[in-house]
Amino acid sequence: MFFELAALAYLVDIIFGEFPCKHPVALMGDFINAFERRFYSDRILPGALLVVGLIKLTLLISISVAYLCGFLPDWLSLTVLAIFASTGLAMNMLHESVAALLTAEQPKQALSYLVSRDTQDMTETEVYKAGLETWAENLSDGVIAPLFYLLLFGLPGIAVYKAVNTMDSMIAYKTERYFYFGKTAAIVDDIANYIPARLTALLIVALADDKQRAWQCLRRDGNKLESPNAGYPIAAMAGALGVALGGDASYHGKIKHKPTLGLPINPVDKSALTKALQMKTGIDLIVLSLLAAGALLS
Repeated sequence: MFFELAALAYLVDIIFGEFPCKHPVALMGDFINAFERRFYSDRILPGALLVVGLIKLTLLISISVAYLCGFLPDWLSLTVLAIFASTGLAMNMLHESVAALLTAEQPKQALSYLVSRDTQDMTETEVYKAGLETWAENLSDGVIAPLFYLLLFGLPGIAVYKAVNTMDSMIAYKTERYFYFGKTAAIVDDIANYIPARLTALLIVALADDKQRAWQCLRRDGNKLESPNAGYPIAAMAGALGVALGGDASYHGKIKHKPTLGLPINPVDKSALTKALQMKTGIDLIVLSLLAAGALLS
């Protein structure tokens, strides 16, 4: 396992955040858009070819980078690889983006950059609820899952995961355009996030003031959402805060009915989002401690 690489990459991300250059995810997005313009057809085969093509290209590039770093001194190789790998982690950016809802003059507009649901007619409660769900779900997709694959497989692992997750975020929608074209991307993403989503939920439970309530909500509500993964960290977060998350939301002008997760003990407001975001310190400490222990024992 790549304990030292994962620990250093995580440190680079939480200290420096995003670097002032075109992000690898943006380059993946360019590839997806170019493929879609040239080969789009709402059938499974073209979408599957996109998934295979981007994964193969990502593997080729990441393995080549890792190979070339092997010619550097060990300390420099580890540093360079960690900088590359840190671009696949989003703790710094995720925290800052969600925290911006607390101070934004137009929180609905700030939220619109984070979610795919319609935000223009949201109430204040709905804005904070969407912020909490975004924070919880993306702790898995943007932090724990890429770190998990980095730890297991090094730079190629995190690179392939980001390719899969980027395709899911761009084309895996059950809309008329993407119902079949994005199906392979959705399935692969569901498989990739199965373990990390549950690890994220357990991490949230570990940080909850009322761990028993968080665990009970996780067990009761984790599998209620249509997604096989998203409900677990959201249910754990709802239980940790004693709030009700989920429920109906508007996507692309249509109301989507979703079950409620958690318990409506406390209001979904600014203080709830603030408390959720304060978990970052605990997450950082737990993650870095586990990685450091792994590096020392390996």
